[in-house]
Amino acid sequence: MSPLASWPLWAQLAAAGGTAGALVALGGPPAAALLARRGHGQQIREDAPGRHQQKAGTPTMGGVLIVGAIGVAALLTVGAHPVARFVLAATATFAGIGLLDDLIAVRRIRNLGLRARERLFLQGLAALVLGWYASGQPWVGTQVALPFAGSADLGERGYTVLAALLFVGFANAVNLTDGLDGLAAGLVAIAGLGFTTVGLQPAAAVIGAAVVAAAAGFLRVNAHPARLFMGDVGSNALGAALAALAVVSKAEVALFIIGGVFVAEAASVILQVAYFKVTGGRRIFRMSPLHHHFELAGWPEPLIVRRFYWVGSICLLAGLLVVAA
Repeated sequence: MSPLASWPLWAQLAAAGGTAGALVALGGPPAAALLARRGHGQQIREDAPGRHQQKAGTPTMGGVLIVGAIGVAALLTVGAHPVARFVLAATATFAGIGLLDDLIAVRRIRNLGLRARERLFLQGLAALVLGWYASGQPWVGTQVALPFAGSADLGERGYTVLAALLFVGFANAVNLTDGLDGLAAGLVAIAGLGFTTVGLQPAAAVIGAAVVAAAAGFLRVNAHPARLFMGDVGSNALGAALAALAVVSKAEVALFIIGGVFVAEAASVILQVAYFKVTGGRRIFRMSPLHHHFELAGWPEPLIVRRFYWVGSICLLAGLLVVAA
């Protein structure tokens, strides 16, 4: 039983958000200093836009702080509630995969940690287990809400696959988006707002508030110019958290709208690679993910981030309207 379990929902939302936000905002500067002393600096891809090379050596793996703050806030407010256990388990599992990726990259002093097939195997296995578990819980089930068209029962296998795709898809989409200072953290905070309002489960709304506040609090050290990066441990965890919140809130389809910027970023990579192979070397974008296209078009980094925030906010409103329809 959590200390605040008997509080009204609004108070739990405030407590979860305040706790997670304060822990990350206050812990960010000392975490950045500690990681810098330990030599956990970010390695920059050789094919990244030229101005990114000046970010080499910026401390990374700040996502450990984000995940820890979400866990503390959730345990303080909703405790061992089954919805909380599921969301935290998903977040922690994908954080662990991301942490392994980060540690390999830091140890080998390169941008590449786990190979793509290794990372996808671990993510896919974890996602299938989480999806299968969720499909058998009465607070999730196998029904999926279809905007303007009622709902559909996918059955255990169908729902397991859908949930797994959400976990793997959004973990990697947030990871791809985490390429500019403050971009992924701010967009997660915006998208997470949706799950403080649409959740059928009060516990999901409370954890959603913790996710929002933790991501927003991280901007203290991650906004341009960033003093700390979240790393794969953070981006994988936050993507999985959004997917888990969508599952327990029965907003699986709406997540694609609420998280529309993440979808666009991932789609830009898929389209770029496919078009490059089909045409023998031609490109749709100057560079993918999408934010790099605008960088190479000459947009300043803070301007890209602000405009992506605006688009993310529009996606959030559109998603909430779809859920309410």
